[in-house]
Amino acid sequence: MAERLVGVQAPYFEMKTVDGEGKEFGKVTLDQYTGKWLVMFFYPLDFTFVCPTEITGFSKKIEGFKKLNAEVLGVSTDSEHSHKAWINTVQEQGGLGKLAFPLASDMTQKVARDYGVLIEEEGIALRGLFIIDPEGILRYSVVHDLNVGRSVDETLRVLQALQSGGLCPIDWEPGDEHLEV
Repeated sequence: MAERLVGVQAPYFEMKTVDGEGKEFGKVTLDQYTGKWLVMFFYPLDFTFVCPTEITGFSKKIEGFKKLNAEVLGVSTDSEHSHKAWINTVQEQGGLGKLAFPLASDMTQKVARDYGVLIEEEGIALRGLFIIDPEGILRYSVVHDLNVGRSVDETLRVLQALQSGGLCPIDWEPGDEHLEV
């Protein structure tokens, strides 16, 4: 049985990064997001097929996340150098182009393992998405098979529901009533 992650302190992480411009290397830790919401998503590999649709989809909707005091972080087990090369490759040649958020390198596979998304025998992560609140508590977790991309709109909806402070029924949208108990 997997350890429960939602509703408890998010596993700490420290990873190397490349910025969304594909220029600067850096480092990211969970502590850097204190006071903000974090949408952290894992994807299997750079230079693959479904991954760029998700990554560029999150980048295109970054303003929606910013308005909700949320940062976005993409993570795979590739190196920060591979991330940089992928960002600096144009989309027409299988690249990402510029992004509005950094990509992090989990080459040790520790973070993917800690978040329960590592496919040990392949050394890659499933498509895991996690929303962490400003106090570092993991509030949402969803994991997809490698072949299925995630919905950025659904991620934004869930983030808004989490921030609404009420009981949100199925298909709740901002402006909808909360359930009364």
